[in-house]
Amino acid sequence: MKYILRLFFRLLYHQFAFAYDLVAAAVSFNRWRDWVRSVVPFIHGNRILEIGHGPGHLQRILLDGNLIAVGIDESAQMGRLAKHNLRRLVSRSHIHAKAQSPSSSTQGAYTRINLTRGVAQYLPFPDQSFDTIIATFPTQYISDPRTLAEIKRCLLDDGRLIVLPVTLPKNFFLEWLFKITHQSPTETVEIVKSRLEEPFVAAGFQTEIKTLDLKSGLLLIVVARN
Repeated sequence: MKYILRLFFRLLYHQFAFAYDLVAAAVSFNRWRDWVRSVVPFIHGNRILEIGHGPGHLQRILLDGNLIAVGIDESAQMGRLAKHNLRRLVSRSHIHAKAQSPSSSTQGAYTRINLTRGVAQYLPFPDQSFDTIIATFPTQYISDPRTLAEIKRCLLDDGRLIVLPVTLPKNFFLEWLFKITHQSPTETVEIVKSRLEEPFVAAGFQTEIKTLDLKSGLLLIVVARN
């Protein structure tokens, strides 16, 4: 079963990247993008690296906020998809700008699209390049000691790593989880939080797990300070 799931997610992130948004929306009851957006209030500074940028939705939010956004992803298909999505927004903003003022300039955030292909264990950036590094719903690579060492290297001394690793859906799933584990909701969440922070603490980060209680689910966000 684990092999099948790994194969499914690999195909979804590579050959079937075009279907990623549809699948994400389906499994999250159309809340996926809201969950990704939840990391924004924890951003520190204005030089931001997103590891595993996927279709580029967070990149759009960062650029809309006039932040210096860089994205890296291992998947060539996701890289092409993200560039397509962001360039489409450039076109839309150009049309809107012309409608508002024929003489207006189209130079803006979306002219600064900066996406590259690579892996988190070997980040192609100089030391202390970023104020904040973000990863939303990453796979196991995020707890790899090589990944965390690279993140520490690329962060400023007062920089922070923000990771949204998991969302606990409410209602049926949580009720089932609590029932089979014979634990209260609070106990179960605390166990998950403790396990989540272990690799970041071991890597030398000052780590805190933030909890966001939304109608659509319980979000656990790792805020790890360099």
